Amino acid sequence: MTAAKSDQPGPKARIVPTGACYDCGGRCVLKVHVRVGVATRVETDDGEEPQLRACARGRAYRQQVYSPDRLRFPLKRIGPRGEGQFERISWDEALDTVATKLVQIKETYGPQAIWVHTYSGHAGLFHGGLIVRQLLRSFGGYTSCWGGASAEGSVFASRATYGTLSTGHTRDDLVNSRLILLWGVNPATSIYSTNTSFYLVQAKEVGARIILIDPRYTDTAATLADQWIPIRPGTDAAMMVAMAQVMIAEKLHDRRFLDKYTSGFEKFQDYVMGIEDGVVKTPAWAEAKTGVPAATIVSLAREYATTKPAALIPGYAPGRTAFGEQYHRAASTLAAMTGNVGVHGGGSAGFERGPVGPMVPPSFFETKDGATYKEQLKALDVARRHHAHPHVCRIWDAILEGTAGGYPSDIKMAYIAFANPLNQLPNTNKGVKALQKLESIVVQEQFMTATARFADILLPVSTIWERNDFARPWLSGPYFLYLNKVIEPVPEVKSDLEICRELAARLGIHEPFFDIAEEEGIRLLVQGMGDVMEEVGDFEKFKREGVHKIRLPSPGLCFKKQIEDPESNPFPTPSGKIEIYCQRIADLNNPDIPSIPEYIEPWEGPGDPLREKYPLQLITIHHKTRAHSCFDNNPWLSELEPQSLWINTWDAQSRGINNGNEVRVFNERGETIIQARVTERIMPGVVALGEGAWYRPDKKGRDRAGSPNVLTRDQYSPGGAFPVNTSLVQVERFI
Repeated sequence: MTAAKSDQPGPKARIVPTGACYDCGGRCVLKVHVRVGVATRVETDDGEEPQLRACARGRAYRQQVYSPDRLRFPLKRIGPRGEGQFERISWDEALDTVATKLVQIKETYGPQAIWVHTYSGHAGLFHGGLIVRQLLRSFGGYTSCWGGASAEGSVFASRATYGTLSTGHTRDDLVNSRLILLWGVNPATSIYSTNTSFYLVQAKEVGARIILIDPRYTDTAATLADQWIPIRPGTDAAMMVAMAQVMIAEKLHDRRFLDKYTSGFEKFQDYVMGIEDGVVKTPAWAEAKTGVPAATIVSLAREYATTKPAALIPGYAPGRTAFGEQYHRAASTLAAMTGNVGVHGGGSAGFERGPVGPMVPPSFFETKDGATYKEQLKALDVARRHHAHPHVCRIWDAILEGTAGGYPSDIKMAYIAFANPLNQLPNTNKGVKALQKLESIVVQEQFMTATARFADILLPVSTIWERNDFARPWLSGPYFLYLNKVIEPVPEVKSDLEICRELAARLGIHEPFFDIAEEEGIRLLVQGMGDVMEEVGDFEKFKREGVHKIRLPSPGLCFKKQIEDPESNPFPTPSGKIEIYCQRIADLNNPDIPSIPEYIEPWEGPGDPLREKYPLQLITIHHKTRAHSCFDNNPWLSELEPQSLWINTWDAQSRGINNGNEVRVFNERGETIIQARVTERIMPGVVALGEGAWYRPDKKGRDRAGSPNVLTRDQYSPGGAFPVNTSLVQVERFI
């Protein structure tokens, strides 16, 4: 790439194209100015439309790379676990210690005593968590967990209803919509695929009406929505079921579409109209549960049923609740009832993965039991899956109780990379007890996170800018990114791949993957994803430009072929249709997972007697300054929006709380002390904390960072959804 003229004296800067690729909800283009080996400035995409422009997180990334808090050499714990007391050691000592411990644990207890946890701390496909898992698979196996924190409820629902996770449209199709329902979606902050906000603006400019349903008046509501409908957390399925009742009673549903493309609508209709239990699911019935006026529900149902085409985009947050999968199944049912599946401007209201092909090539990482595990993941039998691999929400119990508690193994060692589980998994205080019980903890990290403080051996790793990699879009987007190495790594810091290579040599593992050169490995990875290589074509040009944008003749749709020619292109379900009634779920014979979408009262929800003691509903929101727990220590971002508790004016006044006061947020699981943000932008009875703030206990064990997982419950929903938006708390002024 041609070097740009510098705005400073001295050598000219070269511009290195790369990407901002954390789990922030997007994947965008960065152009980093480098002078004499130092990154001096960050720009974003200024090329052809659609531009993949970075948000504040990407633009502040230089502060991460050059942070004085970077881990710069291997560390060994010398004080009590969790207190963060370490001493510097050499790489040889660190890796010898890790290898020795792995062998000892395997020989003493078996490989299943090793828990491997990798998550979303890095979005590159070559230097990602798969390399750690590949190392331990080759070593003989390990214990892993299942369950995605972001969207497991949606995963379950989409597999049950559509038989696939590829259910979305490319975001440019939003300009074809006349009505857009953003249900628990806040793309102004959480991005929800790069350019979502851009296309929402375009849709609004050509006349689309945008309605947002959310307990908070979010930045998206403020900038884009024509109407905001606040709703009590965990009751979204009730509102959707009541909308279905209006459509059925007023004959607004698309009978032709339902008869041709769906299976089991009659059973759902019987439930909605009270044939099953004698309770008609009217808007008045839903109002008592949701707090949404019946008239508003009626109006929204009529508008969605009669405005064509209309896109219902179900965010993942309402599904991160007890019985959250029912919300997602109900959303897909409404999309089918209105005939909006597989048409431009519509949407299936499913998982939202767009038509961009597989996320990783099936053959890139070979596993001894991979086929069996993949089949388990596709299955809807959650109990069977949990028996073989604990749900990640229950990993603390799995460590504390082991086989005596019904878990598949007695875990003695944790190997953690690309993750901060103590901070990001529910019930942090139970997590502290679990980590204290382990014989050994190894963590690969860039900073001294809450989890890193509990490590026995802490291995410092490089950042995205200090290595090459390859990335695909977050969910929906016709483009690919080559993440060029921007600068040389900090001395004595290694990439995750280098660490695994050196451990492989010590463990006697000899596989081609651990010997392959970085660039060649990335090339093979891209080639293994046939659709990518076919699109990219010139690999050297792809590297040079850092991005390849696919020119689609029209917006990409999932299920277009199924709607146009259902005989030749059935839906990938057992019936070949959209399964509103799912026989695979019925076969589970679990009343907590009904075969049709139903509203089930959530634990710690509006109807729980526990509200007498803890009357406020806590939601854990995505924070504009973090990608989960990444960037919490970034000074530029912290200035934008400090961590605080959102609390409604009425709730605050009744507790003697003023804006800016320190408050104590607590329940039986723990407490956190944080500044109050008193605002009308959140409905009464609900409070909100941004997830990802680094857990920081004081001497009394009280968190002083506003980390919400000290309050959340570690019981996963029957379909696997995380319950982090189903927690009751009390708030009082802290003096």
